Amino acid sequence: MYDVVALGELLIDFTESGKSEQGNQLLEVNPGGAPCNVLAMLKQMGKKTAFIGKVGQDMFGNLLKQTLDEVGIDSKNLIMDEEVRTTLAFVHTLADGDREFSFYRNPGADMMLSEEEINPEVIKDTKIFHFGTLSMTHEGARNATKKAVSIAKEAGALISFDPNLREPLWESLELAKEQMEYGFRQCDILKISDNEIQFVTGKEDYDEGIAILQEKYQIPLILLTKGKDGSCAYYKEMRVEKKGFCVQAIETTGAGDTFCGCSLGYLLEHDLQHLSEKELEEMLTFANAGAALITLKKGAIRSMPKEQEIRRFVEEKSR
Repeated sequence: MYDVVALGELLIDFTESGKSEQGNQLLEVNPGGAPCNVLAMLKQMGKKTAFIGKVGQDMFGNLLKQTLDEVGIDSKNLIMDEEVRTTLAFVHTLADGDREFSFYRNPGADMMLSEEEINPEVIKDTKIFHFGTLSMTHEGARNATKKAVSIAKEAGALISFDPNLREPLWESLELAKEQMEYGFRQCDILKISDNEIQFVTGKEDYDEGIAILQEKYQIPLILLTKGKDGSCAYYKEMRVEKKGFCVQAIETTGAGDTFCGCSLGYLLEHDLQHLSEKELEEMLTFANAGAALITLKKGAIRSMPKEQEIRRFVEEKSR
């Protein structure tokens, strides 16, 4: 039995890493991809995880498989495509630590996952199934994703969804919104960012936007992330908010995924049907702390903070 199985993109994030003696920009090769970032955080919490996806049979695909094996994420359902190359993302870090992405993915191997390549057995044996929308930008992988979600729901797994909107990867924003709405209909746990709630509902006020999703989709738990401003949990009649932790961010790639992994790890140890306000506060504090710590390093999969490191950080900040 796995704690969490995730499906989606696994790619290389090239992040800026200073300049050479000649004055040329240096780039660091960082294994990444939102679903696996989440699994990497869960591994730091001692959870058993597995990944479903596709990379190219190339130097980057081999590096990614090796990375999963080294950090302890089950890679038996990672498929190596001999014809299509591994997806690459170039990350430009802005002055405030935020970032912009340039994707090399036309096509990329992660887009080529097919329904026939989905192994039902690994999905039937998980407590939580996690996915996002990057595996739904193109028809083949979209069908594979929806097949996996269907198997997971039928098997009684909790469904976790993070839209992780990357606008340049969609042929139209209407299609992006349509696939986000599919995710809302399926999930028990929604992690959504401030800009995504505004995009999908058209509401500037976050609470108004969340209320629309709650009424329309009846999602049991919605987690809203607001960057350095912290996060909110919307559960039954409760709205719980915790401020973020102030740190000197180097780069924010993977912060939302770290938050998501921390939250799923916490929920695996608590009953989603009977969460108290205190438990929600505890979960948000822990997840905010994890998200803050990842911004002090570059990359994501290999940079996830250890559980005890997060707890020490929370203790220090609460003194």
